[in-house]
Amino acid sequence: MSIGIFIIAHAPLASALRQCVVHVFPDASTTIAVLDVQPNMPAEESLAAARLSLDLLKTERTLVLTDMFGATPCNVAQKLVDGVNSRLVAGVNLPMLLRSVTYRNESLDALVARALAGGTQGVMQVAVTAPQNQQRKPNDQNHDDHQQ
Repeated sequence: MSIGIFIIAHAPLASALRQCVVHVFPDASTTIAVLDVQPNMPAEESLAAARLSLDLLKTERTLVLTDMFGATPCNVAQKLVDGVNSRLVAGVNLPMLLRSVTYRNESLDALVARALAGGTQGVMQVAVTAPQNQQRKPNDQNHDDHQQ
């Protein structure tokens, strides 16, 4: 059974990230739940909504992803995870989420490692000059090749 993924973030980030993932992985729609924390929403209300969303996933193990450590979504998520059947990673971005969905059938420990790697490897400085304006060298790979 795959691991459920629960995204808790400031509105509308959680829903937007889910939409992006479901665009790429339509089969993952039932294993991803989200909670968009609204401005001025009391923490107790956010926690109650998060518990309901988590219950709707109906998975034994869950990776919880939040947008920023120390903010309300992360503080709420910390009250949900138990460290055994659920884990929490802050700093969610799209590469992290795509990597998590790709490897959601691995163990929870392995999935956390994959999520962290995807999040950090997905952040990079990109060349200022567009590839079509760069001189190709004889041993260069095809510029249409993409690596993840």
